[in-house]
Amino acid sequence: MCALLSCQRLAKAFGAQTLFTDVTLVVNPGDRTGLIGPNGSGKSTLLRILCGLEQADSGVVYTQKLLRIGYLPQDDTFDEAATCFENLYHTVQTTGLDEEAEQHNRINALLSRAQFTDPNIPVRQLSGGWRKRLAICRVLLQRPEVLLMDEPTNHLDIEGILWLEKLLNTALPESPTAFLMISHDRRFLENTVNRVIELAPIYPEGSFQVRGTYTDFLNKKASYLQQRQNLEERLANRLRRETEWLRRGPKARTTKSRFRTEEAERLQEELTEVRHQNRATGQVDLAFDATARKTKKLLTATGLTKTFNRTTLFSNLDISLSPGMRLGLLGRNGSGKSTLMSILAASVRQSGLKADKGTIITADGLRIVSFDQRRAQLEPEITLRHALAPEGDSVVYQEQSLHVVTWAKRFLFRADQLETPVYRLSGGEQARILIARLMLQPADILLLDEPTNDLDIPSIDVLEESLCEFPGAVVLVTHDRFLLDRVCTLVLGFDGSGNAEYFADYEQWLAALSAQPDKDQPDTSATPRKKVAPRSKPGKLSYMDQREYDQMEELILAAEVRLDQVETLMASPEIVANPSELQKHWQEQQELQDKIDRLYDRWNELDARKQG
Repeated sequence: MCALLSCQRLAKAFGAQTLFTDVTLVVNPGDRTGLIGPNGSGKSTLLRILCGLEQADSGVVYTQKLLRIGYLPQDDTFDEAATCFENLYHTVQTTGLDEEAEQHNRINALLSRAQFTDPNIPVRQLSGGWRKRLAICRVLLQRPEVLLMDEPTNHLDIEGILWLEKLLNTALPESPTAFLMISHDRRFLENTVNRVIELAPIYPEGSFQVRGTYTDFLNKKASYLQQRQNLEERLANRLRRETEWLRRGPKARTTKSRFRTEEAERLQEELTEVRHQNRATGQVDLAFDATARKTKKLLTATGLTKTFNRTTLFSNLDISLSPGMRLGLLGRNGSGKSTLMSILAASVRQSGLKADKGTIITADGLRIVSFDQRRAQLEPEITLRHALAPEGDSVVYQEQSLHVVTWAKRFLFRADQLETPVYRLSGGEQARILIARLMLQPADILLLDEPTNDLDIPSIDVLEESLCEFPGAVVLVTHDRFLLDRVCTLVLGFDGSGNAEYFADYEQWLAALSAQPDKDQPDTSATPRKKVAPRSKPGKLSYMDQREYDQMEELILAAEVRLDQVETLMASPEIVANPSELQKHWQEQQELQDKIDRLYDRWNELDARKQG
């Protein structure tokens, strides 16, 4: 098979910071590759080098003659005053199509697949998610043979991510022969790629490559890291034996060949290198600080209604937050999720966004801490030192004073970065600053609006664990489906038409949304079928199965709580006297009971495999 694109021993550094060394990869026809790695490992730079926008310090890039490469960057630039159609028309004129009709047909076909209902809307009126869809249409319009994408799910809501999954999993005239994309969305990777490459300094070759699903990658990575740990132990034992011999008397050393002495020195160098690589798995140390409050009800909102520009975002919304509750907010971009978060945050302040109608009652002295996806709390001109420790050279965390250098290291910042202005830091680094600030504030309720944006996968894993261990209440807006499944005990879904309803999980919300008769709703009925994971060996679950097993108890509990609520409603005189409402609740009761039965069956199946 002839490679479409390849590179050998690429290296790149910016000043004293080395991004990567000795990176070699090959892109063949049919490759659907996910590129992952920690923040600062050089993933975006590597993509720019592969498509010719940057030069490597060393190494070579090879491409087939006349290969068409498409590149989707993180940031999109459009003619803001022009319409969606006009922006694409400017692009199609560079593709060599001479026929006006063919140009129009290609544009309209792509806009239709992207579910644009009005191609003549100016780009400046589009939300971030629809701008991303338009950017994807623009790069596909060129019909690239190799498509390079940098975080293509950024700004997309869950429906947008499902749309992109379907697009990548369907053979279309615009489909590339192969693609290579950077993504930190673990379920998106699981559903779309057949190969995973991780760029990280822990690997001697600069990267670790596995052909298969994301689950396959995780399993093989765990095995590889264990092998590296075993290698370190073997080298340490061999070096200890050689060192003990060298410490013996002169008589013993005279019988030792010079080769053995040089071998000991070589072992020392190899052990030092392996130890350095094994310790390079930097991971953020997260633990949110909670108050010691024992109150059962932290916040109760009744009848909340909010309208913007004559559009009702939500109405008559009731919310009750108690310790241990983790509520996920779901809905299209602009449906009111962030607005609701702002209203909840303002409930403990004297100023801020208020609901048009409704009341909010909070516990005495309630503490709410917010994470803003717009990062408005960060002043771009201040230094990292001042951003992490605004009041001096130390911070107080969980009643303990920590020097700013120590505090910075918890979030993978080096001491030589402390004088760097915030605006020069990457998006992931800025997100870590905000999380560091959150951790310094004891809270009863955490309001997190897209906290995973720009975070690498190891940091997201640690964030998940921290949120699950937080004893207060969490309200979370995220499009990361793994995070939703792992963290949230209940979800509140917004339909974009002023209604909001509670669901057990995001899949139930999607099913309800797709059942709506509104033709303008994005089509979620063609969601790619879940791939069948390879059967695991007895006594060991795959990564995906283990995650499913870990969250099973919470899912069953949430479904049973809702079932009790429904049965209580069905017994009330008001519902009994209303046949249509009684039928509605009876239907939900049957669905919940079926779901609970399926969850218990699946739990038993996984438990049996786990026990071996």
